[in-house]
Amino acid sequence: MMSGNRLTFTPAVRTAAFLPSLVAAALLAVAAPGDLGAQEGGEPRSLEALRLPEDAEITLDGRVREPAWDRADVATDFLQQEPREGEPATESTEVRVAYDDENLYIGAVLYDSDPDGVLAYKRKRDAGLGADDRFMWILDTFLDERTAYFFEINPAGLMGDGLMGSGFNKSWDGIWEAHVEQGQWGWSAEIRIPFSTLNFDPDLTRWGINFQRTVRRKNEEILWEGHRRNQGLFNPTYAGRLTNLTGISQGLGLQFRPYGLGTWQREPGAAGDPTDASVDGGFDLSYSLTPGLRAAATVNTDFAEVEVDQRRVNLTRFPLFFPEKRDFFLENSDVYTFAPSNGQRPFFSRRIGLVEGQEVPIDAGVRLGGQAGDYELGLLQVRTGDSEVKPAEDFTVARVKRRILEESTIGAIYTRRATAPGEDGVSPPDRHTVGTDLLYFTSSFLGDRNLRAQAFGVWHSRLERDAETDFGDRSTRGVRLSYPNDVWRGHVSFREFGDDYSPPVGFVQRTGFRRLQPSASWNPRPDFLPWLRQANLGVRMEDLWSLEGTLLTRNRSFTLPGLNLESGDEVSFEFGWNTERLRDEFEISDGVVLPVGRYDNFDWTLSAETAGRRVVSGEVSVTHGGFWSGDRTRWEGSATVRPLTGVSAEGQVVRNEVELPQGEFTTNVYRFIGEWHPSPWLSVTQNWQYDDVSDVLGLQGRLRWIVEPGNELYVVYTHNWRSRAGSLDPFAPDLTTLSRSATTKLVYSMTL
Repeated sequence: MMSGNRLTFTPAVRTAAFLPSLVAAALLAVAAPGDLGAQEGGEPRSLEALRLPEDAEITLDGRVREPAWDRADVATDFLQQEPREGEPATESTEVRVAYDDENLYIGAVLYDSDPDGVLAYKRKRDAGLGADDRFMWILDTFLDERTAYFFEINPAGLMGDGLMGSGFNKSWDGIWEAHVEQGQWGWSAEIRIPFSTLNFDPDLTRWGINFQRTVRRKNEEILWEGHRRNQGLFNPTYAGRLTNLTGISQGLGLQFRPYGLGTWQREPGAAGDPTDASVDGGFDLSYSLTPGLRAAATVNTDFAEVEVDQRRVNLTRFPLFFPEKRDFFLENSDVYTFAPSNGQRPFFSRRIGLVEGQEVPIDAGVRLGGQAGDYELGLLQVRTGDSEVKPAEDFTVARVKRRILEESTIGAIYTRRATAPGEDGVSPPDRHTVGTDLLYFTSSFLGDRNLRAQAFGVWHSRLERDAETDFGDRSTRGVRLSYPNDVWRGHVSFREFGDDYSPPVGFVQRTGFRRLQPSASWNPRPDFLPWLRQANLGVRMEDLWSLEGTLLTRNRSFTLPGLNLESGDEVSFEFGWNTERLRDEFEISDGVVLPVGRYDNFDWTLSAETAGRRVVSGEVSVTHGGFWSGDRTRWEGSATVRPLTGVSAEGQVVRNEVELPQGEFTTNVYRFIGEWHPSPWLSVTQNWQYDDVSDVLGLQGRLRWIVEPGNELYVVYTHNWRSRAGSLDPFAPDLTTLSRSATTKLVYSMTL
């Protein structure tokens, strides 16, 4: 019942909040397994893979001219997903697949009536291809219609890959290679993927497979299967079938990956000798216990080659989330995705080996991941060493998901964090977290619509500071129902976080609340406006109460309208009202303290983005309106220039101008990224960042040379300065060096 800004939960509502599994059980009870996964038109299309004769050879030059390709089955007759769903593609595409005992080969010919119009700006491994022509494909090697390997290339030879499952892990780097050729026919590619790169079921003679091509100048997306807008490449349910796979092998399934590292660093003003140089090394060793399950061990792990985090200024009361960038934790990390889109992470890998941004040494770790029958498994055990900021610790993470029905999963997660004994020989008790989640998905709701439902619950053991807390204080739970379809979309979710919920190896931004969040949008495609591809009219609402029933946050946001133009440009206008209640004073900036109380405000945001296919592109947004007890204007903009293939420069700026009765302040964050990629195998990047809150200017220069797939050389240089003047004058900077370092890292891979 509602009374003013207070909400009283009846016993029935409180019980529902603590038992999301009841909702999940009801969803499963009404599911019709026989209808799940049904596809329009009956059986999916199939493509027969050609078994190469022993005397056949495919030379990877991108030309698709070897005689073997002439004998291979051809995937063609692609259909448009955009802009005209279901119509034939305006440009012809032919894809062939062959294999031998050790490798899978793909030959693709992407014809183009205007070969000079083919766009290929980027060469950097795994770079986003929103501005380029591209060819993408997936391999569902277990034919489970839930997980798949993702690959993509562009006409300049860029290679990108990832893992698809509960989430999308674009940071996975498989060992494979692609070569491309451009000509008067358009462009073509030859790809080789060693079977040792993949986990698969050796008893299967067919896999799921699908292809998608982008003709960027037309903003045209075409697919071999699953061309409907409610389907698509990223849903393996709609993949076709690759048949005739026999006699394939991962080999011994053993990979040895040693590295050597040389570092030099200097911190002027530090106690003792400010200069330090060292040589170090370590290795990763992985072995396929079965063709679907792979174990790996790491010794003396180092992450010197990792890209720097993006600088941000925090004007909220809650911690900012920064994504993981370290390869050891990114590989197969999709299995640890837990109840996605529900605002909680019982496992967050940056809690291992990082403390407030400072690196803690990782002595050793083991990892297990892959498929075993109907189960997807993940296990992580890591030991960190003693450091100035943290004593040695042991981390354990275990995850299991089981496939149920045709397209759904149920899973559980467990984490443990244990601290080594201190000087007194006493260590704090181990800290444990246990959680369970359910994902129900059907692609045949109301015939051909998608429907997704989720339920989750997480609990962790007592910490030293909360010995008197109960189960509810140290747990979270929630349910979510979404309708993710074209034209109409919507969702509603409810979640509850206990006052002392703080998973020891997890990440949480806010605790002690109940939140109800519905949203809905109408996204019409008006044929009578040839310049407009799709509009967006939507509403998002959020009501968040304390566990005692006091309103803490209320948001009402409207998009009227968002426009996606045929040119690829986008523009949108949003406005809304929000309420925030502060229960404690909040220092939002140095010396600017907001008092306890209720704050009601209105603001609006206007944003525009140009199509990335242009040589010069950019985006800008401005937000203005009430902000706590005063007003704020926020400017955010970026511009990118791509004068040549493999060369780009991007500048970004974020500025907040805040006027409050308690004080005025301005924050600025600047970022510049320069990139040169003379080939898909060599990249040079420079990343400059500055913010006037810390007054620190940072530079990271990074060279990556892929000598051959799996063998890489990194050279990284970092330099940090502080502005003594309190601001950065680009023409007369007054800077003093805080630190600088240089690192060379060589990685070698040997696969058997």
